[in-house]
Amino acid sequence: MQTRLKVQLSAFMFLQYFIWGSWYASLGTYLKFTLRVSGDETGLAYGAFAVGSMISPFFVGLIADRYFASEKMLGVLGVGGGVLLFSLPLADRFGEFYGLLTLYCASFAPTLALGNSLSLHHLRDAKRDFPRVKIFSAVGWIAGGVVLSLLGGEKSAVQFYLAGGVSVAFGLFAFTLPHTPPRKVGRDVSVGEILGLDALALLKKPPFAVFIGCMFLICIPLYAYFVNMSVYLPELEWENTTAKMSLAQVSDVVFLFLLPAMLFRFGYKWTIAVGILAWSGRYFLLAGSVGSAPEAQATLIFGAILLHGVCYDFLFIAGQLYVDDEADARMRGAAQGLIAFIIWGVGAFVGTLLAGRIMAAHKLAVPTGKIEHDWAGIWIWPAAGAAAVLIVFLLFFREPKTRATDRSVPAPFAAPDPAIRS
Repeated sequence: MQTRLKVQLSAFMFLQYFIWGSWYASLGTYLKFTLRVSGDETGLAYGAFAVGSMISPFFVGLIADRYFASEKMLGVLGVGGGVLLFSLPLADRFGEFYGLLTLYCASFAPTLALGNSLSLHHLRDAKRDFPRVKIFSAVGWIAGGVVLSLLGGEKSAVQFYLAGGVSVAFGLFAFTLPHTPPRKVGRDVSVGEILGLDALALLKKPPFAVFIGCMFLICIPLYAYFVNMSVYLPELEWENTTAKMSLAQVSDVVFLFLLPAMLFRFGYKWTIAVGILAWSGRYFLLAGSVGSAPEAQATLIFGAILLHGVCYDFLFIAGQLYVDDEADARMRGAAQGLIAFIIWGVGAFVGTLLAGRIMAAHKLAVPTGKIEHDWAGIWIWPAAGAAAVLIVFLLFFREPKTRATDRSVPAPFAAPDPAIRS
């Protein structure tokens, strides 16, 4: 039954995502109202997590997997991350803040891979039990956002003190997890293996090359949501924004259960296409909310938030399953490493940087009340960008000859990790 282990791992996932959910969605609000930074700098700050995600494979592959037990590494990273979070409010200049934030993200991102790996190592029936454990990550994210809103901390350093305190608790708790020795003691690990470069051979297949290209391109409009939403809602004078945005995780869980049926009925091409379409629709809803009557505006914004399950599960989880099907057993790990590096590393960095620049370019010379940006202009760019990616995908991607006809969500992909959860 492994009841004690599953309770331990569920608590671990809850704490891990509580930390993330208590600062990530409100970071833009803090930057705007406390540090008073520009849109460019906001985009750069959100890109810090992308930098951490690009560093993470090297850290896990070259250090954690070769020299240290996973639970001890998680403990050190958790406590150390808490110290870095406590230090963020001390930085009153953006350069200092950005440096500390990048260090923190580089310490937190490896815990995602290490936590999943530890769980999968110890669960006897990982395909059945890992999704049940992992669902507490969504619960933790929601709880982090709700607690922060109850504390009224979106605009203040409260978010970093809250996340820092829970991070220290998370680190101490990690030391109690089952012993998990390093997996690659004595093995030489190449950079190509770490980054999944061995999977580049799959790009010889035109549909796979189109898929990889579209995954990178969709990241460019995608991150406009995360960079801009925590600035847009406060300018509309919404309260408890992180709690409201956490409704995205409820949608995430619902559509995760619907994903196997979608793949069974429509296959990869149309499932992924619906995911890309949802991103475009999400931005058109936000563009339509600008200047609308309060009731209509709230409806459109909540509609955009609740589309998250379709946006994420039908695009990225379906995409990971497609990669899993296209790669053989020898190359499967490398292929997943490659797609993760593109989506959460390079793609996220480019997307957040451009989102910040678009925000800065649409700053009003004279604010209209609390509104300081041309939000219709900001939201229409990613809406059009996602629509363009959809057209490219539909024209050039071909459904695999062996379609997923009865596919449940495999353990490593259920209740996903990315920084694209909110």
